[in-house]
Amino acid sequence: MSRTYPDEPAGEFPTPPRTVTDKEGRDVELVPADEADREAVVAMYVDFDPADRAQGIPPAKEAGIRDWLDTILDGDCVNVVARYDGDVVGHATLVPDRHGEHELAIFVLQSFQGAGIGTALVETLLGQGQHAGIEKVWLTVERWNDAAANLYRKVGFETSNAESFEIEMAIRL
Repeated sequence: MSRTYPDEPAGEFPTPPRTVTDKEGRDVELVPADEADREAVVAMYVDFDPADRAQGIPPAKEAGIRDWLDTILDGDCVNVVARYDGDVVGHATLVPDRHGEHELAIFVLQSFQGAGIGTALVETLLGQGQHAGIEKVWLTVERWNDAAANLYRKVGFETSNAESFEIEMAIRL
């Protein structure tokens, strides 16, 4: 599949570690995820609202979550987590595809949505991606998910394909 990417690269994004204060006044730490975060990330996904799952991810059961994390927490993927008060409350990942491009996925616990954590997490993940030399990032978002599509546009993603029930968006780093 040939994706369309913007001609011009996006500007610089912030890199982790960094701390942001969300709209609720909570100081949230954004850091690269590593093996030490695995159990906290599993706990976040176990608590994840099933209504917020998209395209079958994250998996619904703990065994599936662990198998999925075995794949995306490996060395080929770029991962950033959002921590608040010792707990992981958000996770974003860049997963390489067979074309040398990277797919973005992001998940934020319901109680932290709408407070700016998603935007900060995506920006920080893209900064980590730039630092790792990643040039092309894409994602899909369900057509009805205006909040997510608006977040992606705000950080610089452009629609690359809108012919199905999902919108595909892309950014050049």
